[in-house]
Amino acid sequence: MDNPLSAHLRPTASRPLLGLTILVVEDSRYCCDAMRLLCLRSGARIRRADCLKSARRHLQVYRPSVVIVDLGLPDGSGAELISELAIACPRVDVLIGTSGDSFAEEIALAAGADGFLAKPVSSLSAFQSIILQALPPERRPNGPRSVMDDPILPDPLAYRDDMAHAADVLDDNADERAMRYVTQFLTGVARSAGDRVLQAAAEELEEARRAGGPVQPNLARVAALVQDRLTDRLAI
Repeated sequence: MDNPLSAHLRPTASRPLLGLTILVVEDSRYCCDAMRLLCLRSGARIRRADCLKSARRHLQVYRPSVVIVDLGLPDGSGAELISELAIACPRVDVLIGTSGDSFAEEIALAAGADGFLAKPVSSLSAFQSIILQALPPERRPNGPRSVMDDPILPDPLAYRDDMAHAADVLDDNADERAMRYVTQFLTGVARSAGDRVLQAAAEELEEARRAGGPVQPNLARVAALVQDRLTDRLAI
């Protein structure tokens, strides 16, 4: 369990999240690397879980100060975990939902989240503000914050790792649930990376799936784009 803040871990104007441990429940390595950079610049420590099972196992051992949960995870909805943590005793100080889907904020808040981060999460000021607003007053820094909102640039190789993950799911002759997951995953990751071609293709696949029509042409296009990004290290 995390210990109370010691004197050398008190938040400061330039590192307002100093002393906090943030558990990021996120299946995208690219999005998680963005969170890592945001935590680093804010003074917070970061732990990562890539699915519900991993997050629950982690929470049996550690009690983070903040939990940020992606709503689309490979083994279920992040809203399930938010609901569990919202009524847990003791409760984590801050519980935040995150997603690239426009309707997800309502779902996260209804599940019990204290706030919501829309993807792509690229603003240091917004990242810090959403956490600080939910913290108890004694955990916040005194006085104004000093924020330099330089661009957050995750490692491009983390994006390639995400493409490898998506390719694995697609290679397994994805069933309905897996296809729903991979289209959501690729849409969010591509949006965060500014990969508009892949984002559009994934969104078109999702539209075809929801309409109940043939999805094979859309699926083949998405799979080809994923393979293109696996073979080209400069895809983004």
